[in-house]
Amino acid sequence: MIDGLKPYSTYKDLGVPWLGEVPKHWETKPLKRWVRMNAAVLPETTSPDHEFRYLDIGSVSTGLLTRKPQKLRFGSAPSRARRVVRAGDTIVSTVRTYLKAVYFVEEDSNDLICSTGFAVLTPLLQTLPKFVSYMAQSNPFTDSVTADSVGIAYPAIPESRLGSFHVAVPPLPEQSAIVRFLSHADLRIRRYIRAKQRLIKLLNEQKQAIFHRVVTRGLDPSVRLMPSGVPWLGDIPQHWTVQRAKTLFRIRTEKSGERHGKELLSIYTHIGVRPRKELEERGNKASTTDDYWIVKKGDIIVNKLLAWMGAVGVSNYEGVTSPAYDILMPTRELVPEFYHHLFRTKLYSQQFKQRSRGIMEMRLRLYFDQFGQIPLLVPPLEEQSLIVTYCVDATADLDRAIETAQRETDLLREYRTRLIADVVTGKLDVRDAAARLPQEAEETESIDDLETLTEDDEADADAANAGAIAEDEVSA
Repeated sequence: MIDGLKPYSTYKDLGVPWLGEVPKHWETKPLKRWVRMNAAVLPETTSPDHEFRYLDIGSVSTGLLTRKPQKLRFGSAPSRARRVVRAGDTIVSTVRTYLKAVYFVEEDSNDLICSTGFAVLTPLLQTLPKFVSYMAQSNPFTDSVTADSVGIAYPAIPESRLGSFHVAVPPLPEQSAIVRFLSHADLRIRRYIRAKQRLIKLLNEQKQAIFHRVVTRGLDPSVRLMPSGVPWLGDIPQHWTVQRAKTLFRIRTEKSGERHGKELLSIYTHIGVRPRKELEERGNKASTTDDYWIVKKGDIIVNKLLAWMGAVGVSNYEGVTSPAYDILMPTRELVPEFYHHLFRTKLYSQQFKQRSRGIMEMRLRLYFDQFGQIPLLVPPLEEQSLIVTYCVDATADLDRAIETAQRETDLLREYRTRLIADVVTGKLDVRDAAARLPQEAEETESIDDLETLTEDDEADADAANAGAIAEDEVSA
């Protein structure tokens, strides 16, 4: 335990389930009496050429960004890109609430806009803005918001209901101690997480370099090359061919029906296709999988929204997946794992992005009519197998190092989550610990300069996709 942390001497039960017992001297009040539920929006008379930076639901995790704000013009922006935010505000998602999208706006900017799917909490007098943020980020609060949400496929909570949530508020000097302590701890945890993520990024880049070399040039460096006839592919081994994707794959559109009992699968950027139950707490919790797409071993799952980020891969499982994905089944004998590696190279990620359609980057979609036109490399079948075997063997040590670093990152995040929850709900008294902290210059992070803490997390593509679908299909 950190030196100076201890329970409070006396507690009281407020009858608020998500809080439990809180320190006796803390005050309780409805959220709407503690902060202003800011509903300010850009007026419809705003000039179409007005530029701003936009945060949607898929851009935010619990206290962190999954991606930087998208630069938009008012005239071409989605109708939900309207909510005005300022420095000191905390934004809380009221749609797809299981995503737990909560973020503290530190920078003072006149061009930051968030989705109307967020509630904006603006602190009043006698309230520290950062304390509001830590309270809203705490698991007991976000779990309670999710539990009180209405809807099965797209759970949402009305702002009026959110505003009626009772919160426990310590005196201002105690808020200051809590913020000081958590900011100090949070800064160090984030530094550790960044260091681990940079390591994971470097290790993945090493893997990609290995994959790129062998899936585009083969295993024999002395083999004669010939022009591929495709400028961006360049020269290829002379015994390979190039064929359009639509000649090797077609869309599988078999529906599962009801009560099918099949495994729910999803595609993640760095770990590929996995059963959802293995990562359920970090992704979309589907309420029903009736009439989902059937997936068979050897099929390629493509996340249409995020294929260009690497959300495409082979399934080693039988199961079902969301209709938001495309399922590609081979139409001829090939080694699916070879195309798994080929599709995840930067060379093909760039093609996926170029051929995706949408008015802005976060809404680009890769449809099969475009995917099918992409030229694919076709080595002889035996060579495809040898290349896959080489890829597995050559990257085994890198995979183990990535798994270890990711596990350490997960533990750090779990520690951060538990610490925030225990402190803001009064389970730990941090006043003595905060008083002992050294004086240090506070580090603030501009959104523009921020290296997002979750950009290398496997679940990002799934979370971002869920957020994008939420904003597409839920009228906030």
